[in-house]
Amino acid sequence: MLDIQNVGKALTKLSNEELSRMTLPENLREAVVAARQFNKHEAIRRQLQYIGRIMRDLDVAPIAEQIAAIHAPSKRDTALFHRAEKWRTDLMKDPTAMARFLKEFPEANTRRLQALADAANAERDADRAPKFYRELFHAINTLLQEQLRRDK
Repeated sequence: MLDIQNVGKALTKLSNEELSRMTLPENLREAVVAARQFNKHEAIRRQLQYIGRIMRDLDVAPIAEQIAAIHAPSKRDTALFHRAEKWRTDLMKDPTAMARFLKEFPEANTRRLQALADAANAERDADRAPKFYRELFHAINTLLQEQLRRDK
């Protein structure tokens, strides 16, 4: 029963766009939309119980799988994230990595990336907060995202 209630509660937390992509019975969809309109704790609790009562007659596993798929990052996103992390590590450790990076991303601002890599190394050596380390990652990730959009 608690699992069903947790799935129902997760449904109420979805955005309108995410909810519209879900395959749900119409009465369940209406109950979820109605739950979002309440702001009093007791009204929300009762509506969640109503959602749970509707879901008792349904197979909840496919709904839970849809919610999990919405919240899980895609394999492509994860691979892109790891690739950006690898480039960041390479740019910080290997002086020849910038040349390889420029072959793959000729539009990259070399000076900025080199300055960020140097600053990230300096802050790591000084044991400071990783401000430039994060900034370098975001700069690389942006280039990777742009390349992905162009390649589509």
